[in-house]
Amino acid sequence: MRYDAPLSLTRRSVLTAGALTVAFAFVSRAFGQPTALAESQSSLKNTPWLDAWIRVDGDGHITVFTGKAELGQGIRTALTQVAAEELDVSPSGIELITADTWRTPDEGLTAGSHSMQDSGTAIRNAAANVRMRLTEAAAAAWGTSAAAIATTGDGHLGHRDGRRVSYGELARTLSLHVAALADVPLRDPAQFRTVGTPLPRLDIPAKLTGESAFLSDLRPPGMLHARVVRGPSEGTRLQSPDVAAVRARPGVVNVIQAGSFIAVVAEHEWTAITAMRDLERTPAVRSAPVTLSDDLFAGLQRLPAQEIPVLDTHGEAAIAVRAVTARYTRPWLSHGSIGPSCALAHFDGTVMTLWTHSQGIFNVRRFVAELLSLAPQNVHVIHAEGAGCYGQNGADDVAADAAFIAKAMPGRPIRLQWMREQEFGWEPLGPAMATELEAALDANQRIVSWRHEIWSNRHNNRPQSAGAVWIGGELEPAFRPQQGAPIPMPEGDGHRNSNPLYTLPNMHVVYHYLPDMPLRVSALRSLGAHVNVFSIECMMDELAKAGEVDPLALRLAHMQDERAVAVMQKAAERFGWSTRLPGDGRRGCGMGFARYKNIGAYCAIVMEIDLERTTGRIAMRRIVAAVDVGLAVNPDGVRNQIEGGIIQSLSWTSGEAVTFDHNGRTSLNWGSYPILRFADVPDSIDVFIVDRPHMPFLGVAEAAQGPTAAALGNALADAGIRLRDMPFSPQRVKAALSANRTPI
Repeated sequence: MRYDAPLSLTRRSVLTAGALTVAFAFVSRAFGQPTALAESQSSLKNTPWLDAWIRVDGDGHITVFTGKAELGQGIRTALTQVAAEELDVSPSGIELITADTWRTPDEGLTAGSHSMQDSGTAIRNAAANVRMRLTEAAAAAWGTSAAAIATTGDGHLGHRDGRRVSYGELARTLSLHVAALADVPLRDPAQFRTVGTPLPRLDIPAKLTGESAFLSDLRPPGMLHARVVRGPSEGTRLQSPDVAAVRARPGVVNVIQAGSFIAVVAEHEWTAITAMRDLERTPAVRSAPVTLSDDLFAGLQRLPAQEIPVLDTHGEAAIAVRAVTARYTRPWLSHGSIGPSCALAHFDGTVMTLWTHSQGIFNVRRFVAELLSLAPQNVHVIHAEGAGCYGQNGADDVAADAAFIAKAMPGRPIRLQWMREQEFGWEPLGPAMATELEAALDANQRIVSWRHEIWSNRHNNRPQSAGAVWIGGELEPAFRPQQGAPIPMPEGDGHRNSNPLYTLPNMHVVYHYLPDMPLRVSALRSLGAHVNVFSIECMMDELAKAGEVDPLALRLAHMQDERAVAVMQKAAERFGWSTRLPGDGRRGCGMGFARYKNIGAYCAIVMEIDLERTTGRIAMRRIVAAVDVGLAVNPDGVRNQIEGGIIQSLSWTSGEAVTFDHNGRTSLNWGSYPILRFADVPDSIDVFIVDRPHMPFLGVAEAAQGPTAAALGNALADAGIRLRDMPFSPQRVKAALSANRTPI
């Protein structure tokens, strides 16, 4: 990863000789907005100028720009393939620039499985527009019809009479500072050269060989190391630490203190760490005791709530003969990033440049500008990969901390990394959730009523203002806390995926939104979908058992979406659902299905498990997944995402839980917050892709989390124990087995 001086990345003229375009969205917006594009073109509608997305230099070099960030999900590879396909060049001929506030369009957060749906769609249409304009330019130069010209796959256009011209030659006279046209013809899937092929991930070689692949690897000349000094977890504050003694220590360059914020800056990282440890020996005080109930369901129900209706439908009345009521819960979860949050900041006296692994770099620019009283255009934020995170971990807080330190020490790059216990103690958590469902069957085993209630905090508190990051509350005077509201449907937050895709009469779904947050919470991958899909799909199995019908048959009988039917049938077929052995007290099989947010990818999961009755350990034997993501750009990348989502969900569902006492969080290391180990990974995971090359992209990254949790819960039930409270820890499994009854 290269370290560039802040201004070297940006100061190019808008339409230089020998170039088609420069990718500055702010220049594009200065010329006014053209006519609106089709809704399906997503980010291109908000930033419609072609020069915000694609540059072709006079030598034929192609640069593509996306406001989305590579987080380890493989988006750099997939977007490169999309651009290469529509421009009809080799992927090796594309340079992709990701998430840079001075270079790329503002596409908001990289979250919610929106990268392909939004940026992929935008880049595909922009590239098709560029290809069309190049073709028209060649036709004009040759005095012929555009219909007689075609791309040749190597950065050239060819006429049927044998004439050829390179993209670079045309770029010398052609400007792309024009609005993208809607409905420009896309390449025929039958002629695809790149899309649909398993192109090797572009980001993996550096990660495997130990090159500079992550933000924490950056070591620019003159860099200083910093550590922040805080209490053991949120809500605590150190009492009168001896800052003067640490400031005088050899190797310590500075100790920055403002309000209750303290940071140590040193020439060497270990010096900063030891100085931080000495300051942490100061007793910590808590502003208020943590009051959380051991009974998660009752504790959440006692919090003040605002009712948000989700669904209220009334169908034909029918006589219910069997009814099932169940409660399901999930505890608070940590992101558990393998690498603690890190940031690099450099202030040259005018411009603050920040390298961060935040998923919202434009938000970082906003709150850093407010925090430091800088003009937003003087804050340059560049995304660099962090070692793990889907959701809001400490990345935004660390970026703000680093920027504040760098502002106090202009001219020296500042590298700030949190410690492991700080990450566990201070990052936002995935909210605890509780649901209560009640459903009934008639005499024909049809579902005739459905009630689903959710209790949860807001799932998205990503900072947009200085009052939303830790340092904003530590300074004096403190910044005003950021106010927020639940994300409306169809995206949703705590109520995401609480509206079943199944066709059910008499549905009542309500979200009991809890504004009071006993612990700091924010986005964790899939938001409320993990729990809501788990609840819905477990209820489907509980109804199937009550009605003595096959769980797959019950689902298919209530599903009208043909694509949903296809993935459920494909997963069941490849698993061998119809010939599976019945649960025998040790072995069990289960399934789960959802369409993510009811607008994203379709995913069905079927799994087989074994229970180790003496230890309570769940052995994951085999998992089969079927997924429909529309046009699958990189099939191997899709499989990677589903496999990763399955493993992450198994870790959440079977073992993860934040622990706490009246003083705060107590799970501050890997010993007290265990995640899934290699030995616990399923013996086999088979992912089948239902490719639909003529359909739009559907987001895939968060499609598997809910169905996997449900499949595990249903497999356990098939093996003899129905657990409704996550995590399904060995202790809970053993307790259920010893009780020899289905827990309630």
